[in-house]
Parts: sequence; C-alpha cells; structure tokens
Amino acid sequence: MNTAAVILAAGQGKRMKSDLPKVLHTINDRPMVSYVIDSVRGFSDGKIILVIGHQADLVREAVGGEGVEFVLQAEQLGTGHAVMQCEDSLAGFEGTVMVLNGDVPNLRTGTLRDFVAFHEEQGAAGTVLTSVLPDAAGYGRIVRGQDGSLLRIVEHKDASPPELEIREVNSGLFCFDKNSLFDALHGVDTDNAQAEYYITDVIELMHAGGQKVAAFRVEDENEVSGVNNVDELEAIRRRFVERDR
Repeated sequence: MNTAAVILAAGQGKRMKSDLPKVLHTINDRPMVSYVIDSVRGFSDGKIILVIGHQADLVREAVGGEGVEFVLQAEQLGTGHAVMQCEDSLAGFEGTVMVLNGDVPNLRTGTLRDFVAFHEEQGAAGTVLTSVLPDAAGYGRIVRGQDGSLLRIVEHKDASPPELEIREVNSGLFCFDKNSLFDALHGVDTDNAQAEYYITDVIELMHAGGQKVAAFRVEDENEVSGVNNVDELEAIRRRFVERDR
C-alpha cells in the first residue's frame, strides 16, 4: 500500500482542563498520539505528518523521536485548514492519504489496514470510517442515499432534525486519493455554524463533482472513541488496563 498519514494534533483540548496539548495526555505513561503513530507504523512505512499548533514545541519534544514530520497550523481554522497545511509536504507523493486524529488511541493496525484496502478496492476518491453509536449527539452524521451510497457528512450543529436521528457517525478518519483531496480542499469554504474549513466538506464536493466516495464501518465503536475530556481519558486508560490483562 502506497500510503501517507496526516495526524491532526494542533488543538489544546479545552475540556481537558489543562494547558497541555490534548494529544500529550498519557496512557501507560505514553502520549496518546504515540498510539496512533504506532497503529500507522504497524502496516505502513510511508510518511507520517503530525499537524501541530497549540504548544507546538512540547509536541515536537515529546514525539520527535518517533520518525514523524511536523507541519505547523499557526491558526486553528478547522480540520480542512489543518490538512491544507500539508500540501507542500505531500507535493511529491502519489497514493492514498489517511487523515487521522491524534486523540484516538484505541485504533488498531488491522482496522487501518482494512480501511485502506477497502478504499483502494472501491476506487474511491474519498472514504470515511464510520461507526454506529447508541447516542450520536455531538457527532457528524453519515447521510446515505436510498441505495446505501454515501452522499455527505453533516456536522451536528448544521444537521436538520431528521439528520439528527441518524446514528451512523463520522469517526473523523478518512482515506483520500492525494490529488483529489487537495483539488477538493481548494473548493472548501467556511459557510457553516463554526465558520471553519471542514475536512468533511471534501466528501460532499467530491460527490458533487461526480467522483466516487465511500464509507467503511468499523464494528467496534470503541476503536474510534476520541478523548474530549478527563472522564473519557480515564475510561480509555481503564480499557487499556483491561486489554493488557
């Protein structure tokens, strides 16, 4: 698999009640972002780019020895904006670009391998990793057509009442054809409730442009559980202890 990975790690994570970058909060004395890096390294020797912003020097110091390249997002203007910062670093690359979040430490190498394989087998310009949650509040919803095909991803704050009933959600993980990704990113705007550049809008732009988009659903929603607050961090720490046992 000819892959590169972009891991989003620029945010502070205000709900963590700490000035420490969210991705540097530890599990078993390791920064949580290190587990994401491990999952990628488990099946790919391609380039890994870490997009950093808040306390960037701390992140460089903490994971600088893990063979990653750093790209600075000086101003946090959304996930799409974060990936845009990587265009120069990926200028010579042709293949599949994974976009991952640095706060999803439960992700397994096998899941990533299957995800990339599905994306490439589908011949898709963009593929989103999804899961079905009992309570989808706060998550972007997966909107499918009557034939089950992916149409778009709508953020919770922009969703209509019928869309809010959808329980299949965006995990925040994507695979893209590199050239199609940056072509679409140049068409993304900030016409949304957060006034940010959403990476999710890339999927809708690809679909509108006649390119194939797809969705790959992971069975265990715990794999794509992100850490947004201290309670969620403690829950994942306990899950790691149970898994190690």
